[in-house]
Amino acid sequence: MMRFLLVCLGGAAGSGARYLVALGATSLFGARFPIGTLIVNVVGSFLIGVAMQALPPSDLRLFLTTGVIGGFTTYSAFNYETLQLPTAMGIVNVVATFTGCLIAGLLGMWVARR
Repeated sequence: MMRFLLVCLGGAAGSGARYLVALGATSLFGARFPIGTLIVNVVGSFLIGVAMQALPPSDLRLFLTTGVIGGFTTYSAFNYETLQLPTAMGIVNVVATFTGCLIAGLLGMWVARR
């Protein structure tokens, strides 16, 4: 139960940070391009790479990776997992994720309009 609470606490912190980055980026650069999302995805991917390599499996690593970074951006987990795959499987994962999410998003928009 304690590990679950660590993930929840970290997720709240990461989500709050994502919100603040999005506000700041929109304020600085405008809203024409989702630069805030790009920033959190790139920074999150960097941070999860550092944490997974530098920290041994522990409650701290769980808190930081699944909690904080996972709340900050779920792209970081996708990126890390893709980089752990053999090249061909990594490419399949990228294409399947991009295509599947694009189709799911379009389908979700279509369903919501009905």
